[in-house]
Amino acid sequence: MSEDRVSEDFLIRRLADDDWDAVVALEHDAYAADGLSEGREALQSRALGSPETCFVLEQGGAVRGYLLSLPYPPLRCPDLARAEGAAYESGNLHVHDLVIAEDLRGREVALGFMRYFRARAEELGFERISMVAVRGADILLRLIGYRAHREVAVPASYGRRAVYMSMPLG
Repeated sequence: MSEDRVSEDFLIRRLADDDWDAVVALEHDAYAADGLSEGREALQSRALGSPETCFVLEQGGAVRGYLLSLPYPPLRCPDLARAEGAAYESGNLHVHDLVIAEDLRGREVALGFMRYFRARAEELGFERISMVAVRGADILLRLIGYRAHREVAVPASYGRRAVYMSMPLG
């Protein structure tokens, strides 16, 4: 299993089967209050087609964050209301979900995770990274190089302020 120590405190490694309980709990804590929580089946369906692009952030042996991504056609995104049925071949790697434990937010942990992920995406030969920013995250994503594509209709399941964004690699 691929893993990298990104600091004295944090290890990033590929998501393993034993991590799902922690991932589902983190996802629920992050999104349930906003009605954006998908649940285990939908989350696992996002990782099935591309396990090599799904990671967890570990601290002291505990999963403290995760990133689920999958190749997806540019200018399109999965619908939160249903599980993913097919795997796509694409030069675009879509970050479906990135969650960091609440007590670690605001400490640049997510930015470190994103830098790690970008490097892995480039190593794997992807040309572009995309994601849907929710709850105002588009402001931060613009600062790190993502461009909003307001012409892309995002499924209603992402909420009112969701914005499709992307960034070229290389």
